[in-house]
Amino acid sequence: MFLQSAIAGASALASVRRVAAADSSDAKAVRAEIEKHHDEAVHRLQEWIRQPTIAAENRGINEGCDLTMRYFREAGFENIKKIPTDGHPGIFATLDAGAPRTYALYYMYDVKQADPSEWSSPPWEARLVDKPGLGKVIIGRGATNQKGPEATLLAALNAFKYAGKKLPVNLVFVAEGEEEIGSPHFKQVVHQPEVLAALKKCLGVYMPMGMQSLDGTVSINLGAKGVIEMELVSSGERWGRGPKQDLHSSNEARVDSPAWHLVKALNSLVGPDGHTPAVEGFADKARPLTAAEKALIRDAASRMNESVVKQQMGVTHWVHDVDFLESLELLAGRPTINIEGLVGGYTGPGGKTILPHRAVAKLDLRLVPDMTAADTLAKVKTHLAKHGFADIEVNMTGGYDPTSTPADSGVVRAATAVYKSAGLNPILWPRLAGSWPGYVFTGAPLHLPAGHFGMGHGNGAHAPNEYYVIESTNSKVEGMDGGARSHIDYLYELAVV
Repeated sequence: MFLQSAIAGASALASVRRVAAADSSDAKAVRAEIEKHHDEAVHRLQEWIRQPTIAAENRGINEGCDLTMRYFREAGFENIKKIPTDGHPGIFATLDAGAPRTYALYYMYDVKQADPSEWSSPPWEARLVDKPGLGKVIIGRGATNQKGPEATLLAALNAFKYAGKKLPVNLVFVAEGEEEIGSPHFKQVVHQPEVLAALKKCLGVYMPMGMQSLDGTVSINLGAKGVIEMELVSSGERWGRGPKQDLHSSNEARVDSPAWHLVKALNSLVGPDGHTPAVEGFADKARPLTAAEKALIRDAASRMNESVVKQQMGVTHWVHDVDFLESLELLAGRPTINIEGLVGGYTGPGGKTILPHRAVAKLDLRLVPDMTAADTLAKVKTHLAKHGFADIEVNMTGGYDPTSTPADSGVVRAATAVYKSAGLNPILWPRLAGSWPGYVFTGAPLHLPAGHFGMGHGNGAHAPNEYYVIESTNSKVEGMDGGARSHIDYLYELAVV
């Protein structure tokens, strides 16, 4: 309870200070520009979505990087540089407002893949459509993850320019084009000497995100799980059994199958329930949820609507039919092993009677505090070898450690104050069940608090028909203009918190 009491007291004081800052004539002038330039902000987002930037396919990355740099140049940033890496480039820029305090912004300009046949509206057209119960939304890959929220913050930054007002804080901008493949080279961007020197002057880091649920509730994450993205490859050539090229399936009677070999390897990674990790020592270093974290989850469960959450996710049961509270504890505290895709042999129309010589599984593993990506990867390899699958090729394609940010940090207290001033009592959440490379900020040598902020709503990340609300008809959910105004308020709050 001490954690919650400390937050409540700090946010109350911050809210008092915010009245003077965010309601100043300058702030009012800046907020007034948002509606005037609504169409421009929407068109910018549409242009961004229409430029595919898929790291996994090496598609449109350079064009997307240049487009992102242009947007920040137009918003008034200086010293904008493309930072080369061993993979796709990052971006670094600064905006010196002559303010006493400096914060950093983290952006990703890449998006997940999309199969147009699965979408009701083409993923790269960025159409504006009416969505019942929400209003006008934009549908497209990257709409909510993350180009929509990022374009919303850009609208806020441009509003300062149009109003002729200086930002209340200085900003350091860092971006990458590989977040959706596990940020394998983002550390190279952050540790570039000029970038690292600029970040060391910052008091915190934030990433824009539409944090509102369908019922309008808003959350603040105090960290995020780490992740490993990997491929497991079973091949007849490496195994020494099975074919070295596809065979007619009649030979299954006398030749081993690399595909079945992979299935058995995958089955060994989890228990009989097909869910609980069974890799030896997998969770040995996992830190259990603390009493304070469990208290936050209990409070969240009492304030969240389970039916709304299930509706938004499109599910009817939690694993093992646990209750809502336990499902939330699992979400925040349980490390996971997930199969995100299986590829092997023929997958086109009809049948093709072959015995495949090769099969691939794509996995992601989510890690909780005190687990590390390096240690977990080693345990998976050891497990496979012990169980007779030493031949399975293990390729880690990206990943990083978990991240945590103190509840009394400035970025959290500022977010709490802004949400409360809007009449929302934010849900404090121990850690985001998804992942982002915040570890490069919260870990050595920077040790900066880092998190997410933003009013607004979107859904369908990584799925077909991904959307972001532009003009809301739901009184509980902000549209793009309301989200932009929340960022203006947040920047003013960061200047005084």
